[in-house]
Amino acid sequence: MTSLTKRAPDFLELIRFDRPIGTYLLLWPTLWALWIAAEGVPDIKLLVIFMLGTFLMRSAGCVINDYADRNFDGHVARTAKRPIATGRIQPKEALWFFSVLCVIAFLLVLFTNQKTILLSFGAVALASIYPFMKRYTHLPQLVLGAAFSWGIPMAFAAQRNELPAQLWLIYIAVVMWTVVYDTFYAMVDREDDLKIGIKSTAILFGNDDRLITGVLQVCVIAVLLLAGGQFNLGISYYSAIVISAGFFVYQQHLIRQRDRDLCFKAFLNNNWVGAIIFVGIALDYMLDNGLN
Repeated sequence: MTSLTKRAPDFLELIRFDRPIGTYLLLWPTLWALWIAAEGVPDIKLLVIFMLGTFLMRSAGCVINDYADRNFDGHVARTAKRPIATGRIQPKEALWFFSVLCVIAFLLVLFTNQKTILLSFGAVALASIYPFMKRYTHLPQLVLGAAFSWGIPMAFAAQRNELPAQLWLIYIAVVMWTVVYDTFYAMVDREDDLKIGIKSTAILFGNDDRLITGVLQVCVIAVLLLAGGQFNLGISYYSAIVISAGFFVYQQHLIRQRDRDLCFKAFLNNNWVGAIIFVGIALDYMLDNGLN
């Protein structure tokens, strides 16, 4: 027990407990979907399940990512001191920890319905394969987008026990949004990744990174506007989309010189995009339900 207590900080570091930005970016779209599926405040039990599940699956994703990158992290300045790279946590221990986190998350899903349980296998599969994609394709950010968006169909399945076609508009928007902000994140490591052979959209886009991420941001806004029409959302939602567009312009300003610190700041700024859209959705339903 004493040994476990002493090592707890290493495992907390492994799941990025002190850096919850990944959890937030995974959580916001899930909350959008839960509120839209319920047309207001969702079932409290489901809200608790999805919030805990988001934390657990993001944590599991961090563990399997560091396991996959264990032979590369030591060569990258930003990741050189991670627990597996420094030997504080052994690879086999990381795999056991990953398995435990996934099992706990699955136990939570068992309190939902059959559709959601079946979809949860897709979540685990996407979380498991993403870290290895950067060896084989320059589009690992696309796989991450698919993983980070998977809570959307799961939320609709859990709340409504159905998967309306319109939800895929939100899914597509979040996939593109994830590609954008994770490209900003990859721009931080681009020089190191080129040296060790890691692939990313930041490398694929090259000098067109600003143009392509900007075009994708325009597409995100357009698809979210379409989704708003399909789900009959109102002025609060559309106001939030306008504010989000302003954040996107600010992010493009930050990355204009491709400075590492400012690219990372642009990545972090996306937390506000997710938050303001959630506020817009929640406020819409609160006002609508209040009037009715």
